[in-house]
Amino acid sequence: MRSIAMRPRAQLITVLSVFAVIAAAMAATGGRAAGTSSAAQYEYGAPVNTAAPAVSGTAQVAQTLTTTNGTWNGATPITYAIKWVSCDANGAACVDIAGATSTTYKLTTADVGRRIRSLVTATNSTGSSQASSAPTAPVAQPANKVLQATDVKLPDRLVADKVTYSANPIRSRTTPTQMRVHVSDSFGNSVQGAAVYVIGVPYSRIRVMPEVATDATGWATLSLTVGQKFPRTGYLVLFVRARVPGQDVLSGSSTRRLVQVTIGAPSS
Repeated sequence: MRSIAMRPRAQLITVLSVFAVIAAAMAATGGRAAGTSSAAQYEYGAPVNTAAPAVSGTAQVAQTLTTTNGTWNGATPITYAIKWVSCDANGAACVDIAGATSTTYKLTTADVGRRIRSLVTATNSTGSSQASSAPTAPVAQPANKVLQATDVKLPDRLVADKVTYSANPIRSRTTPTQMRVHVSDSFGNSVQGAAVYVIGVPYSRIRVMPEVATDATGWATLSLTVGQKFPRTGYLVLFVRARVPGQDVLSGSSTRRLVQVTIGAPSS
């Protein structure tokens, strides 16, 4: 009778010993348990990165970088979240780039001299892990190129660097004078799509004009039409503003300057 009563306890000890052996084996293999068939393999824990994300593309303003997710092991399904970061010349001290969360990122003038990385976060039902790409080369500013206004971001600025007139001095009081304003950025590149606004100072010397966008060569053309208080001779002072559409007219990459054109005695 005593040997029969002891049998369940012995069986319990044996079962516990088996579980202890399995647990030790799983700990030694990083939480992975495998049967004799590959179909019976299981993964435990957050995703594990086995190949870092890779970034392709040219590190130059207005060019687009593309990242892969990298390669990961772990229980499926695995979802991926991407963000781009801007780093110092050593690829360190990285900060998030606002709004850059897709597989592609278009470089702007704010990235000049910086090195860019992609950070990929992989998530499954157990947890999340993150991996970083290698940094790009320092982002370069193309010389004497045409940039889109939306690519000009602080600390880069718009510059109204050239102003011309179809007539100087202005003599006609009936034919509008064509004023052309060229907009570049701080590096001397022409800027397409910048909104240029011109108004006479003081008011009423010329008629109010709408903003005009710069063309593919960086030039905006405006028509100066004589206003009620246009002077007979002397000078016409003009306030010129160039801004990036969508930015605040008083801040951002916008620029302002005063220019003047000579007024001659009336000819018509």
